[in-house]
Amino acid sequence: MISNPTAFRTVPRTGVIFVMSEAQTSGYSALDPEWCNLGQGQPETGALEGAPERVRDVNISVDDQEYAPVGGIGELREAIADLYNGLYRRGRGSQYSAENVCVSGGGRAALTRAAASLGTINLGHFLPDYTAYEELLDLFRTFNPTPILLDSDRGYAFSHEDLRREILGRGLSAILASNPCNPTGKLVGGEDLEAWVAVARDLDCSLLLDEFYSHYIYRAKPGALPVESAARYVDDVDRDPVILFDGLTKNWRYPGWRVTWAIGPKAVIEALTSAGSFLDGGGNKPLQRAAIPLLAEDHVVKETLAIRNAFREKRDCMVSRLERMGVQIDRPPDGTFYVWGSVADLHPSIADGMSFFRAALDSKVIVVPGEFFDVNPGKRRGRGSRFRAHVRFSFGPSLGAVEKALGRLEQLVDAFATA
Repeated sequence: MISNPTAFRTVPRTGVIFVMSEAQTSGYSALDPEWCNLGQGQPETGALEGAPERVRDVNISVDDQEYAPVGGIGELREAIADLYNGLYRRGRGSQYSAENVCVSGGGRAALTRAAASLGTINLGHFLPDYTAYEELLDLFRTFNPTPILLDSDRGYAFSHEDLRREILGRGLSAILASNPCNPTGKLVGGEDLEAWVAVARDLDCSLLLDEFYSHYIYRAKPGALPVESAARYVDDVDRDPVILFDGLTKNWRYPGWRVTWAIGPKAVIEALTSAGSFLDGGGNKPLQRAAIPLLAEDHVVKETLAIRNAFREKRDCMVSRLERMGVQIDRPPDGTFYVWGSVADLHPSIADGMSFFRAALDSKVIVVPGEFFDVNPGKRRGRGSRFRAHVRFSFGPSLGAVEKALGRLEQLVDAFATA
């Protein structure tokens, strides 16, 4: 066994990294068509009906061989600001500019810059939420991560009254959350999200909202573009404490590009850019330049509508078939490409997330045990998890792959039930 030099700590694997490592031990290869990956945190990246043509070539100029500015190239930052103004802020006096945008080399890089910029505060975070938050929230010791449990009996709802009570009761200066939520698919949108922004403004509590799934919305009003962002409800882009994170990873279906951004008050963006200068040094310059045409509003509209049509069909298929298997779904997802369900009512041998995960591997299907979404920085809470019986199922792959995987899971459940 290889042991760590004493200078290094053991760094835990995030949920999906653990899952993929175990899958590889069981023989998984991304090139093997026999495997079905319902654990993946990325969408299918090929052509979708009605979507714009996929980018296949990137031109690299001589200037693009150099480092990009830590905060991103100016043309891309301006294009991002223009998109937000066009989608969410038409007719509003306060508009985003390039100075309100900081570009990073990946979503985790953007969130890490933000975490490194926080002061000595209480930072609220929800349970369940994105697995990678766990180590991120433990890495920087300037702030105190404060968990807020969401109740499955309420469909993971969290009103603005709940938000106000938690901010005042726990002395929170900031809250980090994915919206729509990974893994539950719960969306805080419309009047609810507007009220959240109002509470944050009133109490000067910064909202750090991970909006990477904000174009995967399945309950939009008829005729409205199925997107949602707190940017719609900000009064003053430089005064309201709202910082948003997004990128090409999910909403444009280019995860390999690692082009992401934060958008918020200029003072915050300056801090994130300064943090980037010592954390990561900036993103990929050629791909930043290639990303600019993808931010054109007509391109975004076509891509988003194609996503909604393709992924809503997969969502409905997965929800229906999982429920028939006996998986309890707390709520059908409003957004994201995940279904969050409990396997507690299945055969005792597969009635918890980890057992179900390992049994599914034997059928060459990958899922993610729910306990990994019980974000527990530093393992300060006990070993028990309220989400041990839960599993996150991804419908990010193609419809054919999703249907194949569900067929195998149906056989798995039936085999245990009749054993």
